[in-house]
Amino acid sequence: MPALKVISGSWNALLHLFFPRLCEGCRKPLIASEQVLCLSCLLQLPKTEYHHIADNDTAMRFAGRVPFMHASSLAYFTNEGLLQHLLHQLKYKDKKEIGTWLGRQLAIDLKMTDWIKNIDAIIPVPLHYKKEASRGYNQSDLIGQGMSDVLSVPLWGKALARRRHTESQTKKSRAERALNMQDAFVVKTPALLKDKHLLLIDDVLTTGATLESCTHALLEVPGVKISIATIGIAMD
Repeated sequence: MPALKVISGSWNALLHLFFPRLCEGCRKPLIASEQVLCLSCLLQLPKTEYHHIADNDTAMRFAGRVPFMHASSLAYFTNEGLLQHLLHQLKYKDKKEIGTWLGRQLAIDLKMTDWIKNIDAIIPVPLHYKKEASRGYNQSDLIGQGMSDVLSVPLWGKALARRRHTESQTKKSRAERALNMQDAFVVKTPALLKDKHLLLIDDVLTTGATLESCTHALLEVPGVKISIATIGIAMD
């Protein structure tokens, strides 16, 4: 066994020599203990620290719109910012490892709260099946996998489905986004979700229309309680 570890370590060292893992922020080689971002760039990730604040901006965006228990976001999402770059690489450059890594970072923060212990399952916002087939994966599933690993909470990736293909939300107003997402989701396994406290997750919170629509669908199941978490929260 020790000999195998030596061989494995030597092989990994050779791979790193000829194919170095690079930081997604500064493009410098990562050391063995680093993933996705080097320590210097990790410290530059604009984290919100919302898990310490009950009435944070994420929670305020849903206040009065849908019943929910708790809400939080990992970091601020700004144009040309570090988080925007990471999510672009995740969604459009097939860098799936960024999704699970971001999920772990969010879960590490949430693990410091008391309420996370009451979560029964993680529910990612689903893509339409055609879009997921085209991309090859759902980025929110990958985020959920990273969270599940840290929190030891199951990821129920097929419990919620998008019933129709929706137009891009990017250039729509708040009212247009809400109309676009109306009745867009359906619960596939209501018996599984009954009386559960679910953590609904997504990559970025903007107006909250998508998450609001998901929440309405989930709350049709008797006894369900919803908390919400996102990697980013878009800032004006």
